[in-house]
Amino acid sequence: MTQPVSIPADGNLRVTYVATLADPTTPTLAELNAGTSKDFSCYITGDGFATSLDEQVVADNRLCSRATYERPGRWQKTMTTTYVHNPASPTNNVMYLTLTYLVTGFVVARWGVPYEQPWAEDDLADVYPIQAGKPMKNPPAENAVLTVTQKLFITGEAIDDAVVAA
Repeated sequence: MTQPVSIPADGNLRVTYVATLADPTTPTLAELNAGTSKDFSCYITGDGFATSLDEQVVADNRLCSRATYERPGRWQKTMTTTYVHNPASPTNNVMYLTLTYLVTGFVVARWGVPYEQPWAEDDLADVYPIQAGKPMKNPPAENAVLTVTQKLFITGEAIDDAVVAA
């Protein structure tokens, strides 16, 4: 078997905030590139885009068996972000100023394509409907930059591998 090619994580993730999407299953180039959309990619720290999935288990026990079987049950996706914070410069603090407490919108993430490459038709992207939680300023540390950690509540069906439309 030939070893599959891997893609480095560094520089190969684009994360965009979009206030509204007509159809989250097919975000459009116009929506992703709109003036109201915000590119968060360069604000998020290297380990600051944390999504997770918690899938519950439904036991499927049978009277005639000594084994316990299981089936997939409810699941929950979560998202937490950590990003740089520059309170002295609004033009360098876009993520903090955009994700005010309780603001809603969509986080759209494209994986495995160089960040510098603009959104393109047929790109695959994960789409998360979100509502922003309270931002928490992280403690300052030596040899570090100021950061904020914020939970983004996923408020509806997250779409994996949505295809970007023209």
